[in-house]
Amino acid sequence: MSAEDGAEHSFAGQFDSHLNVRGADAVVERVRDCWASAFSERAVRYAFAHGISRTFAPAVVLQKLIIARSSGVVFTRNPMTGAADELVISAVYGLGEGLVSGAVDADSLILDKDTGELLDITLGDKDIRFDITDGQGCSAVAVAEDERGTRVLADAEVAELAELSRKIEIGGGTAQDIEWAIDDTGVWLLQTRPITAAAAAVAARSVELRGAGERVGPDEARIWDNSNIIESFSGITSPLTFTTAADIYGRVYRGYAASLRVPQQQLRQTDAWTPVLLGTFHGRVYYNLLHWYRMVGIAPGYPLNRRVLEAALGVAEPLPSDIAKTLRPFEFDTPAARIRSRAVTTAVYVRRLFGIDAMMADFAREFYRVYDEYDALDYTALTGERAYRAYRTVDRDLVERWGPLMVLDAILLTTTGLMFLLTKLLLPKAPEWFLYAVVGPGADVESAEPARAMIELARAVRADPELGEIINSTAPEQIHDALRAAGRTEFLTAIDDYLDRYGYRSLDELKLETPDLRENPANLFVMLRSAVGRVADTVAADRAGEADAYLDEHLGHGVRRRVYERLRARVDRCAAHRERLRFCRTRAFGMVKRMIRVMGRDLVARDVLDEFDDVFQLTVTELRGCYEGESTASLREVVAARKSLRAKDSVLVAPARFRTVGPRLGNAELSAQGWVPRTATEAAAAGTVLAGTPSAAGIVEGTAVVVDEPRDVAGGILIAYRTDPGWVAALPSASALVIERGSPLTHVAIVARELGVPTVVQLPGVTRQLRTGMRVRVDGAAGTVTVLPEGEL
Repeated sequence: MSAEDGAEHSFAGQFDSHLNVRGADAVVERVRDCWASAFSERAVRYAFAHGISRTFAPAVVLQKLIIARSSGVVFTRNPMTGAADELVISAVYGLGEGLVSGAVDADSLILDKDTGELLDITLGDKDIRFDITDGQGCSAVAVAEDERGTRVLADAEVAELAELSRKIEIGGGTAQDIEWAIDDTGVWLLQTRPITAAAAAVAARSVELRGAGERVGPDEARIWDNSNIIESFSGITSPLTFTTAADIYGRVYRGYAASLRVPQQQLRQTDAWTPVLLGTFHGRVYYNLLHWYRMVGIAPGYPLNRRVLEAALGVAEPLPSDIAKTLRPFEFDTPAARIRSRAVTTAVYVRRLFGIDAMMADFAREFYRVYDEYDALDYTALTGERAYRAYRTVDRDLVERWGPLMVLDAILLTTTGLMFLLTKLLLPKAPEWFLYAVVGPGADVESAEPARAMIELARAVRADPELGEIINSTAPEQIHDALRAAGRTEFLTAIDDYLDRYGYRSLDELKLETPDLRENPANLFVMLRSAVGRVADTVAADRAGEADAYLDEHLGHGVRRRVYERLRARVDRCAAHRERLRFCRTRAFGMVKRMIRVMGRDLVARDVLDEFDDVFQLTVTELRGCYEGESTASLREVVAARKSLRAKDSVLVAPARFRTVGPRLGNAELSAQGWVPRTATEAAAAGTVLAGTPSAAGIVEGTAVVVDEPRDVAGGILIAYRTDPGWVAALPSASALVIERGSPLTHVAIVARELGVPTVVQLPGVTRQLRTGMRVRVDGAAGTVTVLPEGEL
């Protein structure tokens, strides 16, 4: 047909095709059928849906039939990801009718276009094939059992198709959609067409997000590390969450540089790297680590601050000094200009150091003004447009104010570094646990409040058998209603108060796609059950008291102690400010979650998306486009493609750290860096000692509970790959805490110290080597986990 396979719209499957037509009379009849199909209901609906004029003149193509033993299609650009360096081959046994109609589950091969290397293969369940009949047409025939799970194409056939496809793309000047068949004489090319505008639009949206989106030279190296960032963005992270976070990080840290009076010329240079501080690979979020060293270099004290940064992030491999020294945030035309700028920045930095309390108070006042206004909105009555306007206002107002407060992190790096140096000078034999116990935000830190509130709820349940029966015997999803039915209004009020105060502080609280406790309070009751079991054993810790006792014994009360305590007080105050600031971040993301859910439902009502949570498969730019007049025509295809990618990504191991060189970030390069399918790991034998970093002192022996999220908690020694602030409420259930990825300065580690939970962090592979039910000993001071023989406790 003349309209089929056009540059704008494919009309794929809208017109009739007939195979194995024999005899002149039959040919004339089938030509008439093909011509008439241009006016079929399905073709008319397709044209109407795409706004296509019905003025085209139908025409019919006649071709000689290839009696194929295999058939298929080649795309010279990956139609799922838009990757221009990949070929995709789909192949079935027999005629291509089975592939076109979708009746046969085809083999799918992804190749590197330049080298022909096979990057990925999915074998279809090819239970039938289509072959010609003795008369007219074709029919489905069963495929032999031993052939169904084997490859349709031999290596030589794959190589030949790849080579021919590359040549056709070069000749056509653009990416091609090529139909082919293979018979006993070799490969036949049946048809080629440019990939349609609709497919190109999907590809142009960068269906697969990979890297940080920066221009990288052929020999430029990048280090990708998920230390610490995994606390906020664990596992598969949606495109909307990643692009929102990357956008905010870029704007906040540019604002930070501007607040330190970096000159405009140098500020423009930061535009090359502040927007790409984060990267994503196979749905996982990473620090683009070298740029973080540049960011640290904006403030004075870089040699010290970068070392503390590495400790705070928990990176396994400190950057060599010769490389670190080259990572300047910007360059100057003359040494004099550099000196002048550094003098101004240092002066501003020192003023911020001594004025941080007032800065934090001003920020908190403005933040809660915005928060109280927008948290009080009735989101059930909000339109999509209104939710979008609210989102843009909150985004603008808060991000603009957040940038200058990033000086707090710089101050904390400097003062913590000085504290560690002073400790090494005055207390050279201090144990490692002391280094983390001596500084902290204090027992009244806001981030510990959810844990303390959980303890109070657990005590109320433990003291009331009737209440305990409801909590323990009712499905978590039904407990809230059961409490209301039982007339337990006082306890319900306490639950609702907890949700109002801390409902945003939940698992993966910064991942926009993850419901918080307000949206799904069932998780709260799961953690409450676990807390009830340990609440009688919960004793308030006095880590500061332990540190004070050590100081009394080893440093006394003279001048050196007074100097030490003055610096310690400064660090503690800054640490408390940081925890308050991050709780503000939690609440800000909680508000945005509610706004985006309104927009998601609105986009379903507007027939842009199929499900409200499809909105999380969009990028922040695509979401904004939905409300700013951009085309939404290809968004369904984009969402479907990204969902398909996520399913494949979920089976891959995400390396904690890897390195790339140059702009190519293809599957072959990533596979060589450790992106491979998961494999089983043997459990550690009795007597095995796993060594990590001490975080909170104490020795506990008990049963290991390997958990993925707080709702899995059932007491015992919690073994987790990572944690985020949403785990805080689960800490009252834990006798000890072991975290594979993290650092002693993460939120949960800090709160665990305040609550007296022995903690060890940074134990590579611990979640793969330990199993739930194993007996282990945790030594928080030594930083070790020992596997005990069965039955030994």
